[in-house]
Amino acid sequence: MEQLVAEYGIWTVAAAFAVFLFAGFVKGAVGFALPMVAISGVGSLMSAETALAALILPALVTNVQQSFRNGVTEAAGTLRKYWRLNLALFLLIGLFAQLVTLLSDAAYFMILGGMVTVAGSVQLAGWRPRFAARLTGLVEWLTGLVAGFFGGLAGVWGPPILLYLLARDTPKVELVRAQGISFMVGSFILTGAHLVSGVLNGRTLPFSVWLIVPAVAGMLAGQALQDRLDQDRFRRLTLFVLVLAGLNLLRRGLFG
Repeated sequence: MEQLVAEYGIWTVAAAFAVFLFAGFVKGAVGFALPMVAISGVGSLMSAETALAALILPALVTNVQQSFRNGVTEAAGTLRKYWRLNLALFLLIGLFAQLVTLLSDAAYFMILGGMVTVAGSVQLAGWRPRFAARLTGLVEWLTGLVAGFFGGLAGVWGPPILLYLLARDTPKVELVRAQGISFMVGSFILTGAHLVSGVLNGRTLPFSVWLIVPAVAGMLAGQALQDRLDQDRFRRLTLFVLVLAGLNLLRRGLFG
């Protein structure tokens, strides 16, 4: 932590904690968006690699909590139901995470900003993909591959998974749990992959550990308010914020 404070200043580090508090709240309230909010916010303050490292452990801990909120039995059943999605996600994140250190900050922000902007915009527009029931297995594999590609390179794999679950008309409680499980699976492999790649190191690992605190606090607050919030209105507001964040990431990628 001392290295990061010396490099960026105490107020920048404090702002990163505030970003994770808000990101945790959004995740607790609507079940997704912690990585997109966190990387968009912290990525505006710090380097792309530091922002990705900061995300890893808070995402892992909050995803475990989300996955098992309804109990182990329900979580295990959902994991079995979406096994194709999670297997493809697991393999692709492990593969593409090793390429992160080869990307420039500009390339990283362009990839992430493009994905966040497109995914947020199509959901704001009300578009929901449809496919024939006989294609469910194939679409699930493809979703896992696309999500794993973006998850490995950018640390964000939620949007393709959310669109797939919406296309299946997944009930709200199962949708939140299924997202949590896929996020958890991806978080475990991402953590291991970046311990190998060096993104998580003696400089960034303590930072990521400390950021668990605001992320979990925000998530618990969001979950406490979940049933009292107008879910559709809050979700649309979140998507609007994400689109703005995605455009800001594209700006950083294009202009620095």
